[in-house]
Amino acid sequence: MIGARGFYPPKSATGRSSLIPAPPWHYSGDLLTIEYRTDPARVRELLPEPLDMAPEDPGAVALIWADWQSCGADRAELLDPVRAQYKECFAVVRCAYRARTYSRCVYIWVDKDFAIARGNHQGYPKKLGSIHLTRPHPYGPAPRIEPGAAFGATLAAADRRLAQAVVTLREPSETNGFVNAHPMAHHRQLPAIDGKGLALDELIASGAAEFEGGQAWSGDADLALFDAPTEELAELAVVEPIGAYYRQVGVTWNGGTLLERGL
Repeated sequence: MIGARGFYPPKSATGRSSLIPAPPWHYSGDLLTIEYRTDPARVRELLPEPLDMAPEDPGAVALIWADWQSCGADRAELLDPVRAQYKECFAVVRCAYRARTYSRCVYIWVDKDFAIARGNHQGYPKKLGSIHLTRPHPYGPAPRIEPGAAFGATLAAADRRLAQAVVTLREPSETNGFVNAHPMAHHRQLPAIDGKGLALDELIASGAAEFEGGQAWSGDADLALFDAPTEELAELAVVEPIGAYYRQVGVTWNGGTLLERGL
């Protein structure tokens, strides 16, 4: 007798109803990154044990907008674009675990359900949001990827605007920033059904199994964060700008590594 199939619920006789396929997952996207320093105490309060502050520049934050096309191993989603295209905005800080520095996503909003499901598996704290960013194009009024090109970006959730930015490109860059440049240290957690503790409690590390990227560009950013009743992104207030970047990338994610389980 054949049971229900699929990598992720809902499972069915064929597995076709599964919200996401099994990894590897492949991504092509445009990234708009703004880095700045906030009060390190605001970062500290977002790091659960056993994570500690990064030893250098502990208040550094990256707020990243991304416009993605993604797919599983058979690339089928690319020919059914509603299943491939989505946008996200996420806040990344750095942390330390056993003397190694990691990146950690502390807030993230996406606009598709399949992206939330992947985030649950990977330990990203994804929520639904409305995300928009200017797309480059070689013709017409859209910005080219060149000095002086200006890109806008907005983030909203639950009918409230949370962030808006304008990034103006200045010159090619050797990097796309440093805050999101480490393996990710995330928690995969699920409350127990009886309300007593956690049924799943893992600290995991993951990163790109494969990566390729175009020329990174640096620029100047004008960033504003806004208060909202159910969001706390604005608590990571801008104290000092660091830089802004634009880059087109291709990434493959294919699992992570268990660092430790909760007791």
